Amino acid sequence: MDRKSLIAYFSREGNNYVSGNIINLPVGNTEVAATIIQKITESDIFRIESISTYPKDYHETTDVAKKELRESARPELTSEVSNMDSYDVIFLGYPNWWGTMPMAVFTFLESYDFSRKTIVPFCTHEGSGMGHSESDIKKLCQGATVERGLPIKGCNVKGAEKEISKWVERMV
Repeated sequence: MDRKSLIAYFSREGNNYVSGNIINLPVGNTEVAATIIQKITESDIFRIESISTYPKDYHETTDVAKKELRESARPELTSEVSNMDSYDVIFLGYPNWWGTMPMAVFTFLESYDFSRKTIVPFCTHEGSGMGHSESDIKKLCQGATVERGLPIKGCNVKGAEKEISKWVERMV
């Protein structure tokens, strides 16, 4: 890859919905996908985390996420990318929460100027695909090129290296 790239992702380990069941994931599905992309691209990596942690219980987390979405909350983040200007391509990863990205990802996107950058979204889900996250990214990041995202079913993410690799090759 000739252009400098960053993988910025939000992921949640712990109780998650996978294939119709609530299971405990030691590593969140989006983090698994981000790690695969990093292995392929050798990009820098940045984890998007909000200062307020989500409840351990899956259903309580979905309630909090729904409330944040309804209120257009912008959770404060634990850290920032100090050299965002040096990146040309941003691989942006997140789980699909209520049809879009977690609100912490909205905070992240509103914290930088992405004009003249390329944003390449990838999303983990259990049946809802990208939702309307791509159009949300376009609204938040006017002046950026937003590529077509890759939806990855969470229950399949550990075996998705070939699919992710093919997608990354088309993007770079």
